[in-house]
Amino acid sequence: DRGWAWVVLGATFLVKALTMALPLCVGVFYTDLQNVLNASNREVSWVPAIMRSLRHAAGPICSLLVKKFGCRATVMLGGVLSGLGLAASFLIHSIKGLYVTAIITGIGFCFSSQPSVNIVQHYFKARLVFANALSSTGMAVGIFTLPLLANYLHTELGWRGSFLVLGGLLLNNCVCGAVMRPPRDPVGRGMPLINLPASLPEEECSTTERLTRLQVWRDVKAFVSEHMAIDQLFQNSRYCAYACGVTWMTLGYGVPMIYLVPYATAGGMEQSKAALVLTCLGGVNAVTRPLFALIFHMPWFKGRYIYAFSWALLINGLSNCICCAGPDFPVLMAYAVIQGVSMSAVGSLMFTILMDLVEMRCFSSALGLFNLMQSVTLLLGPPLAGFLIDWTGQFLHVFVAFGFLISSAAVLLLVVFYWLDTRP
Repeated sequence: DRGWAWVVLGATFLVKALTMALPLCVGVFYTDLQNVLNASNREVSWVPAIMRSLRHAAGPICSLLVKKFGCRATVMLGGVLSGLGLAASFLIHSIKGLYVTAIITGIGFCFSSQPSVNIVQHYFKARLVFANALSSTGMAVGIFTLPLLANYLHTELGWRGSFLVLGGLLLNNCVCGAVMRPPRDPVGRGMPLINLPASLPEEECSTTERLTRLQVWRDVKAFVSEHMAIDQLFQNSRYCAYACGVTWMTLGYGVPMIYLVPYATAGGMEQSKAALVLTCLGGVNAVTRPLFALIFHMPWFKGRYIYAFSWALLINGLSNCICCAGPDFPVLMAYAVIQGVSMSAVGSLMFTILMDLVEMRCFSSALGLFNLMQSVTLLLGPPLAGFLIDWTGQFLHVFVAFGFLISSAAVLLLVVFYWLDTRP
């Protein structure tokens, strides 16, 4: 809670700013990627989808590396992979090649972001809630700054040069990882994001024997049990409802932001002004997220988190209909403000609710399954939006369709949890 802990928190803040916000900046280069690589909307949309999905899906591999090498080395490895992956896009001449670099970059994002969240729990105890709220603001600050930087680089260097420079920027995750030294007294200071099964005692292992099929099956069952709380889906109705609702939400959540800049430029707006809209969204998010963290810490909200989350999500979904008024700068600025505020409320409560729904001894595995379920819909959302654009020829339909999808998830959560709270 003091001293070097604040340096580690600053490093985590920067890691989140780089890894969480960068995939949303692909919209700045959207038109160039289509023209240069001769790709459709659906094909280009796979690039941010892969990055966002692997940031969650590579969690089990990340936990193995943390177990073996520690948080510091894993974060530095993630910085190398994400930086080299994005910089290598400079040499790519086909959309399939860009998929490969997106895979490398997405895995690097996971290796950098997840251990940085883990180590904060080891360095903070009394101020852990405040530290988590402050570190989560990093994404908002990233959305506030990176679109302007990406637009400037795009104007000066084109998309290839921009990816090269942004790849070099991601190498700063290595520096952030270097300061994340193991705490001297980690006992009781938190738990890994995804625990691994305990290894067999050495006296029971033979160096000359191979594992039998039965033993392999037991190890697989133990590994799945530790990483993914599948039993919680059947035994904990609240966790099941919340996990399914959030998974449905992530199919559309954040997707309109990817197409915000292309939608504005297609309507005749200058790209610099379009990037400013995305920056405004990030600025509002950065300012309001700490405020919501303080508001939701009030005793009145205890036990009502899911309803506040659902109403904020409903507002977030319905606000996409504002774009139906047209790609005018004042209209999109109003949209950005409402989106930024609602995203702050949603982001402040997402994991707080999960902690309320499961016991702490099950939280690690419940989080693993929660992230894995989200990774599937995060992968599918942008390509579905790209298919919709190719089919209709208009970006506007993305905001309407995915706004309805997000709103339906909010209504589902409200109805299901109200029924769970009122049943005998």
